[in-house]
Amino acid sequence: MSVAEPWRETVEALQLSLHDRRIGIITHYSGGKNILTFDPEYAALPEEIRPIMTLTQRVDRKYLGRALLNAQRLPPVISNLLPEGALREWMVASLKIHSSNEFPLLAWTGNNLPGAIIAAPVPVGEIPEWALSTRDRVEAVQIDVRNAAQKFSLAGVQMKFSTIRKDGRFHIGAVIGGDSWIIKTPSTIHRNVPENEYSAMRLAQAIGVEIPEIELIDLDVLDNLPDIQLPGERIAYAIRRFDRGEQGRIHTEDFAQIFELYAHDKYGKRNYEQIAAALYRYSADGLGDIQQMARRLLTNILLANGDAHLKNWTVIYADTINPQLAPAYDIVSTLPYVKGETGLALNLGKQKRWDVMNIEIFKTWAQRIGVPWPAVKVHLLDALVKARDTWPQLLQELPMREAHKDILRVHWSRLSADFRL
Repeated sequence: MSVAEPWRETVEALQLSLHDRRIGIITHYSGGKNILTFDPEYAALPEEIRPIMTLTQRVDRKYLGRALLNAQRLPPVISNLLPEGALREWMVASLKIHSSNEFPLLAWTGNNLPGAIIAAPVPVGEIPEWALSTRDRVEAVQIDVRNAAQKFSLAGVQMKFSTIRKDGRFHIGAVIGGDSWIIKTPSTIHRNVPENEYSAMRLAQAIGVEIPEIELIDLDVLDNLPDIQLPGERIAYAIRRFDRGEQGRIHTEDFAQIFELYAHDKYGKRNYEQIAAALYRYSADGLGDIQQMARRLLTNILLANGDAHLKNWTVIYADTINPQLAPAYDIVSTLPYVKGETGLALNLGKQKRWDVMNIEIFKTWAQRIGVPWPAVKVHLLDALVKARDTWPQLLQELPMREAHKDILRVHWSRLSADFRL
């Protein structure tokens, strides 16, 4: 009886590195399968010295021993590093690929992903056997990685670009330096988004929310801006990257990655209690992170921000091993842009509506995750006092569009007595 010849399939591969250590290989087969296999040497390292890729490997001790197989898309822990929205559309048009074909996107953006992971092409003939073993019936014909380049990858809906600041100008490119920023250009859909986000972030900062350095800049100070469609507005929003520092890249992970969900599931499949529970259990400063999270949740209620989804909550691995809540980002007053919007992106104490939120809901939230309520309450009351004392005057001075300010003031008047400004 003759033995059937194995099916021949071409395969290209990307090596994933974290802090100069190979942690795994992603193989992409011509049939559309993507397989992430972790490097056995990385998996065998003692936990106390092994740089962490994802919090999941701490929750699931068998995680690094499994191969993660997906069709077209990459595993969520990697897929969430890729851009969404307008930037993704621009990239897939440039590559002439389907939006769900994520391996070419990773190959194109792998040198400047969020956090510290680097994806680099594996030359022909150098894919290790352990990275090919999951396709027993396939004869893998290795080829060079196509679509490899050095570009930028920043998740989000607006057009965002990674830049280096030098001599008062911002240079868009792939070079990583100690002074790295994200630039968000004006939206072609909504008016004055940079001014809105800058103002919302300043209001958040005023009541104790930790934020990176931010600025509003003129488009004229941007060098190498790609040929993209822009409105007539000239102001862009700049925010310093908290995943870049003087010593290089700092690893980060958003909660869509942590919960192993794709970006399209960033609303609804999890809630703020589950985010808080993970922080309280695994963070290097669990109580401090919960106190900061409480301030941010209150801020989102006060600012009518309905977009604080899973991808807008991130942990940072400053010591390469232990997670801690990263500074806040993407805080926007969304009500001016989403007519009739009424609540938060995720459930808080089984509620979303801004107008029913009160101190008791936060008390329930804290008790369910096992945090001492007095330690949370004091931060909420402090934030409320600061908001009532400073926000009315500060809002007048900020560059948010006047129509947006009026909407926000009406929103304040409609909140529960606990939170009304």
